[in-house]
Amino acid sequence: MTTPGVRRILDSLARDARLAGFLRDGRVEVMPARRSRRLLLLGEVAQAFEPGTRYPEREVNQILSAIFSDYAALRRYLVDEEFLARADGEYWRCGGPVEP
Repeated sequence: MTTPGVRRILDSLARDARLAGFLRDGRVEVMPARRSRRLLLLGEVAQAFEPGTRYPEREVNQILSAIFSDYAALRRYLVDEEFLARADGEYWRCGGPVEP
């Protein structure tokens, strides 16, 4: 089951012609190899996390697993590209666009 926020993100990815090819059956099937496209995808995924809120790893995994089967890799990409930060088992959003 996906939350409305995750559904909105997946719908947004499906509408983007540059990213739609990476989805299958309403989820991300494969991560883009090209960094510029991967950053676009990660920017959308980062929208699943509210700025200023800290999330335990279990909740991050739950959110990301609704988007991509390899949620650990997706989490690592988000941290490595500085969309999420982590410390003491908690994650928080530190980058990406902020929707009004």
